[in-house]
Amino acid sequence: MVTELHFLIHGGDFTKTGSASSKVKKTLKSLNIEPKQIKRIVVAIYEAEINVTAHASEGVMNVTISEHEIKVTITDKGPGIENIEKAMEAGYSTASKEVREMGFGAGMGLPNIKKNTDELEISSVPGQGTTVRFKCYFDKI
Repeated sequence: MVTELHFLIHGGDFTKTGSASSKVKKTLKSLNIEPKQIKRIVVAIYEAEINVTAHASEGVMNVTISEHEIKVTITDKGPGIENIEKAMEAGYSTASKEVREMGFGAGMGLPNIKKNTDELEISSVPGQGTTVRFKCYFDKI
């Protein structure tokens, strides 16, 4: 059985950030996925939501859950990433002063996604947007 979830993420609207990760968490719990695995996945999804909210005008997140894995694709309309290698460095941030004042933009988003996923792919076109794809593998309890 395959479950598919789709979310629209609005740039700049931090009040709704976390709703996608929360819905995915509930879905994974209902499928009896191991809590440790759920935590990893939810952290990665939340970081991706924050990145879109902080940097892009909007984004779309597609989640596909199958028996042994979850695949997540986030595509945004934003400034893109000039240097992906640099953006993967912990602490490197291009977040605005306003975003940082709200407690976001510490430069841990992409590194945390990498740390909590089994596969990660990032593609970006400066001036157009970014696509982040990741997978996490899991076994049922």
